[in-house]
Amino acid sequence: MTTKEKTLTNSHGIGTPFRVLRTDNIDDSLFLRKKSIDINIKNIASDKDWQHFIQRLKLTLAVESGVGIAAPQVGAGRNLFLFTRIDRSDKAIQVAINPRIVNHSDETICFEGDGCLSVPDLSGSTKRYAWIDVEYYNEKGELIKERLSGQSRGSDFTGIIFQHEFDHLQGILFIDRLFDGTVSLQRSK
Repeated sequence: MTTKEKTLTNSHGIGTPFRVLRTDNIDDSLFLRKKSIDINIKNIASDKDWQHFIQRLKLTLAVESGVGIAAPQVGAGRNLFLFTRIDRSDKAIQVAINPRIVNHSDETICFEGDGCLSVPDLSGSTKRYAWIDVEYYNEKGELIKERLSGQSRGSDFTGIIFQHEFDHLQGILFIDRLFDGTVSLQRSK
């Protein structure tokens, strides 16, 4: 962790959420467009700074009522995000460190109602893969390999959440993935 990242992380206790960067702020918007870098996962489970960061990120996700959040959205240009396991009955929050999409379906789908904590008051239909094979490390440093899928808000859309958050690490926002034929972004209520 850099000195700047340590300052960001440790500026408050785990009971204080991070400020979410937003596209309606020029400095935030420029940061959100940067590509993130990997985290050294050696000893990640005992790294107090990264564990503190993860706890604050979990709180931020809860306070913002989101289904996923990436480190760049709170000012850390690192390959880490949280995503909700819609595919599980407990809807657990999963930590993904240095994630990779290693394979995906040839088929793409139109995911309706995609939105983002960093793009206020807008939503749209995005083009996403029907399923993805992923690899990532959890907060204990364990390598996870799995296939994620899901295509609609009415059922499971875990794979969509993963793709959305993975895009943040590449400096890509959902508005860059708008599906052909999407008339316009619609203001959310």
